[in-house]
Amino acid sequence: MPSKVILVVLDGLSHSVAQHAMGHLHAWCQAGRAAYYRLDCELPALSRPLYECILTGVRPIDSGVVHNDVSRLSREHSLFHYARDAGLTTAAAAYHWVSELYNRSPFVAVRDRHSSDPGLPIQYGHFYYADHYPDSHLFVDAESLRLQHEPDLLLVHPMNIDDAGHKHGLDSPQYRNAARMADVLLADHLQNWVDAGYQVLVTADHGMNVDRSHNGLLPEERQVPLFVIGDAFSLDAAARPRQVELCGSICQLLGVPHDKPYCAELLK
Repeated sequence: MPSKVILVVLDGLSHSVAQHAMGHLHAWCQAGRAAYYRLDCELPALSRPLYECILTGVRPIDSGVVHNDVSRLSREHSLFHYARDAGLTTAAAAYHWVSELYNRSPFVAVRDRHSSDPGLPIQYGHFYYADHYPDSHLFVDAESLRLQHEPDLLLVHPMNIDDAGHKHGLDSPQYRNAARMADVLLADHLQNWVDAGYQVLVTADHGMNVDRSHNGLLPEERQVPLFVIGDAFSLDAAARPRQVELCGSICQLLGVPHDKPYCAELLK
């Protein structure tokens, strides 16, 4: 049966921190209601290329979005396109690069920060453009979109973990505490999302290194978490999802036609 989906991308969260700092999410796993997987992000381990990878299932080397300064609309078919074309409702509370990839480019704040247009791939959006925009505000932005528009597909994309990593590095209390705070904010919403019938995926685009950056091959830069919560997931510990399979797997959950790779073992 088709499901509604919330995709949470915790920007810059390394697996090495996610596996110990996200107490509420791991409580769901210990209760047998969620599963945790480790993914290797595609290369390069940079934000805009990996937003495109997660949301289209296409590697950066193939999409052409190969660094953060490639500022243009995506040339690929994204989750939002598939959902909209199938008559579903889409929404996102996300960094403005997501708007530039799928709605309009370049981003013009007075026009694009708050979007409401059924013809756009992301029909309803709140887009921010400062890396220190509080995660607490971002989660409220997302929840307001959910309550107002009841989207079938909702992207939730906070930035404070990545911001802390760039300012203080992987091995810092500021970075770890930003991850812990995101977990607390998720605790405010996760049960309500599940009760409303959503399947929830929580992942990251890339990780972080001790040099306060990311773009290389180090495990702490490439290894990222994936939590899945909902009754449409198999919770199979043997599943091996890949980052390029997230788009197709979400299309499977939504029940929309697509031509993307997906991880069958992740789903019931």
